[in-house]
Amino acid sequence: MAKPASSSTKPVSKPVKRARIEEPPSKTKASRVKGSPPPKKQKENVRIEPSAKSKGKQKEDPSNADANTEEPISSPPRTFKIVTGSYEKLLYGLEGTTSLSESNTVQIELKPIFMFPAHVSCIKAVAASPGGKWLATGSADEIIKVWDLRRKKEIGGLMHHEGSITHLHFASRSHLLSASEDGTLCLFHARDWSVLRTLKGHKARVNCIAVHPSGKVALSVGKDRALRMWDLMRGKGVASTKLGKEGEIVRWSTDGSRFVVLSGSTIDIYDTAMTLIHTTNHPSRLHDAKFTLRVDGKGEVLLIGAEDKTVSIYDVPTDQEHPPKIIGKFVGHTNRIKAMETLSVTIPQAEENTTSPKSTIIVSTVSSDGKIHVYDLSSLPSEGKEVVEIQPAAEYDTKGTRLTCITLAGDDSGSIAVSVGKRKRGDEEEHGVDDDEEDEGGDWGGVDGEDAESEQGEDEDEEEDEEEEEEEEEEEVEED
Repeated sequence: MAKPASSSTKPVSKPVKRARIEEPPSKTKASRVKGSPPPKKQKENVRIEPSAKSKGKQKEDPSNADANTEEPISSPPRTFKIVTGSYEKLLYGLEGTTSLSESNTVQIELKPIFMFPAHVSCIKAVAASPGGKWLATGSADEIIKVWDLRRKKEIGGLMHHEGSITHLHFASRSHLLSASEDGTLCLFHARDWSVLRTLKGHKARVNCIAVHPSGKVALSVGKDRALRMWDLMRGKGVASTKLGKEGEIVRWSTDGSRFVVLSGSTIDIYDTAMTLIHTTNHPSRLHDAKFTLRVDGKGEVLLIGAEDKTVSIYDVPTDQEHPPKIIGKFVGHTNRIKAMETLSVTIPQAEENTTSPKSTIIVSTVSSDGKIHVYDLSSLPSEGKEVVEIQPAAEYDTKGTRLTCITLAGDDSGSIAVSVGKRKRGDEEEHGVDDDEEDEGGDWGGVDGEDAESEQGEDEDEEEDEEEEEEEEEEEVEED
């Protein structure tokens, strides 16, 4: 592409399209917070998987080459956080811990850690990044707010959309995908919260988005009765089909071989070629769906939250001859199920105990009755002809708050590092490694931004400044 003419000898800087950042009402700086690296310039191609190549100069010891390239082995977290939004503009945060009783049953304890009004209008979407560092909340006020969940600080507000935020999802640790009533999807980079791509194609409100387990493609459904597939690597639409009805929820299976679309009380299951495999009518109106692996047995099940106050557990065969059937139910709510989320967690083991499971999958639900329930999926038997009713393993009552959305964030402290070598900067970005990121001081927006920056250390600032100068010199040479 030809460069624009200029009478000056100075290189022409490339404009970068960024979301407008709204400063939170505190002293915390949105541009630089301890643990947040300096912003980088926009690249043309969208990359969902961050590069492991280091930007700065890296001294590498040949004798330590193998140790430097080894990746950490991640295990499910022992503790987790539940974050829910509500019509009353309140954001609730709970911390959950797992333990094992003497009878080898999983026990879950919930402890409230925060509750405050996060937006000026009802909260419609929440999402936590893998590893639990970032939290994004979307509201009818058209703003996406970003929070540092570990330090309990507000980072800022992304005001790129011109309609209510309907859905949020972290496609990776460093990429956030959003949907809005303005008919667009936006892909943000979590390093500097710039807008990488604005995906246009829907002619009306976007109701839901679902990112493939590979992180390379995404699906979206909306009020225009269309199902669209997006290539996140190139940032453009690649396929679309007319559903003939408004899709309200779309979710991928755990292996990415099929997906489900909810509309009214109808459950439609498609393969990756967008061919309809199964159609099932649920007894009541549907509100949420989630594929999850079994804990006891092989394969996966489909969880359906609906107006009937329960979460129905469907067994979905891979062939078209056998229709999906209900094999269990999560019960206990007294009003409609609004949303749910799953997470794999580790169960602490006694040294003499070798028969109990080492991990399980929890299912957390929110309802219009104001209660948050947590269920243990290991309570679902691998076989059985009767429908099993499963009671919650833990419960928290918000005293009548109308809950709307939920996300679960695991704690990366359960990761086992097999390498003691120095990790490259690119690997730190990909795995969210940060020496100071477990700082527990301060409440939301209650830490002075200058103090937070000073704790980074002079060595790190000098290294980052040198890298920025090197990049600017390289760009000037290329443009000359």
